Amino acid sequence: MDPTAHDDAILITPLSERPALITRIYEIDNTWPPFVPHDLVGNALVGQVPGEFPAYCVVATDSDRVVARGLAVPFDATAEGRETTPDQGWDRVLSWAFLDHWDGRAVSAASALEIVVDRAYLGRGLSYQMLEALRNAAAQQGHDTLFAPVRPTAKHLHPHVPMAAYVGRRRDDGLPEDPWLSAHVRSGGTIEKVAPASMTVTGSLAQWREWTGLPFDRDGDTEVPGALVPVRCDLAHDLAVYAEPNVWVRHRTARRLP
Repeated sequence: MDPTAHDDAILITPLSERPALITRIYEIDNTWPPFVPHDLVGNALVGQVPGEFPAYCVVATDSDRVVARGLAVPFDATAEGRETTPDQGWDRVLSWAFLDHWDGRAVSAASALEIVVDRAYLGRGLSYQMLEALRNAAAQQGHDTLFAPVRPTAKHLHPHVPMAAYVGRRRDDGLPEDPWLSAHVRSGGTIEKVAPASMTVTGSLAQWREWTGLPFDRDGDTEVPGALVPVRCDLAHDLAVYAEPNVWVRHRTARRLP
């Protein structure tokens, strides 16, 4: 199937137009690794994104079934010490968005957070449609650019390859080798830089054993299924830390001028 093809049976809209779905967008059967929800920033804040920023988020339904969600947030990138593509990626823009929201600060940038497609709807080109919908939502809010800290979907197969080297891998047609990075570039995105610590998950060894089923009984790097890089294990301090790198991609939007 053409990955850019549209499925006419699926309706995609900004979440602000369908507020009754705000409480239902997590009904999706997703493919996230089990340790990812234990990122402290995400655990504290991402569940509030649909309710606080519905105009930046999008939802897809097939009849009455929620089949995909796309989350994004606005933030002020002009404040001192800030930028549009911070090294702390996903965690940083999510925390900035809520700080600005609580302070009533004007925003200057928008960042996608995630696109999640129900497992049963993978392979239909829906991720492309959701990305387009997120760009359009950002444009409707006055942004000419949508940034995205992208989690390359095949990087977990190469956990010891540095992200910068992985990003440089190309197919014969010049597109990134990684399928999700390739999708962003095909959709008009420009790869900007690596965010080396985009998401951080810290836990005791007992917690990591529970999350992964692995022994975590040796110091050093531990390969974990679904992790983009190895998890660092420290027996003496009963601690394991996962610092996930992402890739900043910049998308131009079709912002409507006043």
